[in-house]
Amino acid sequence: MPRSKQKTLGWLKARYGATVRARYTTIWLQAHSRYRCPKCMFRSLERVSIGIWRCRKCGLTIAGGAYQPTTKIK
Repeated sequence: MPRSKQKTLGWLKARYGATVRARYTTIWLQAHSRYRCPKCMFRSLERVSIGIWRCRKCGLTIAGGAYQPTTKIK
C-alpha cells in the first residue's frame, strides 16, 4: 500500500483531531526547514527563535516571520 503524502508528527498520535494535526504539521515543517540566504544564496538560513533567522554559511542574521523568513502582506 502506498504511503501517505502528508507528513505526520508521530508524537501527536491520535490526539487533538485531524485538522489540528494537519495545520500543526504544516507550520512545523515551515519553521524547521532551511531557506535560501539573501546574501550568499545558499540554502542555509535556519530559524534561531521566533522571528530571528541565521545563515549557517555566512553568519547573516535577519528578522523575519515567525515560521518563514518572509511573510505575505494581505
